Amino acid sequence: MPSTTVYNLAGEAVEQLELSEQVFGVAPNMAVLHQVVTAQLVNRRQGNASTKTRSEVAGGNKKPYRQKGTGRARQGSTRAPQFRHGGTVFGPRPHTYHHDVPKKMRRLAIRSVLSDKVANESLIVLNDLVLDSPRTKDMLTILSKLPNSAGKKVLMMLPQRDENVVLSTRNIPTAKVQHVSSINVVELLKHDYVVMPVKTVRWIEMVFGEGLSAEEATSRIVNEAATSAESEA
Repeated sequence: MPSTTVYNLAGEAVEQLELSEQVFGVAPNMAVLHQVVTAQLVNRRQGNASTKTRSEVAGGNKKPYRQKGTGRARQGSTRAPQFRHGGTVFGPRPHTYHHDVPKKMRRLAIRSVLSDKVANESLIVLNDLVLDSPRTKDMLTILSKLPNSAGKKVLMMLPQRDENVVLSTRNIPTAKVQHVSSINVVELLKHDYVVMPVKTVRWIEMVFGEGLSAEEATSRIVNEAATSAESEA
């Protein structure tokens, strides 16, 4: 069973966390990864490039000169493709680039990337990720204390939106914050390290391991946090 070290915000090892074999211990499927990444990038294209054919270009209603006797080639319109300001032949037209990928394939691709991150020690788990106030300097200090992540591209995934963390990170070009429900293959591959609290790991295991929906997983995380707060009080 795969496991990883849990760190606190000071960069100190706190405990060992056992990870789900079903989510963080699978063999990466490169073929599925390629197909999902290609589909995700293609789906970002707007497909609104457009050119006008000779029937759409303004003007050219009159025959430019008589049919015979001029010694020139016969022409019916100055908006034919061979004329300046004429229509375009086989130019781009608006169309969709959408490519759909089955849900099981998307989830397998995410499990493959997460497993690869664990295998290469590129997954950093924190016991919690909270800040008392938005301050970029504090976030830089936290990132500098995390193992091997200094100067690398870091993706931080939160179980719920924390405005202090978001505001503290937005001016750091090598760091990005997103909610765990927005997890996708392209963002995981773009960043060298993925940083997530234990709650995020639990959310991922519930969604991609137990098959819960994102809403059900979020609700359970909130309920568990409330129960824990009550027990501590």
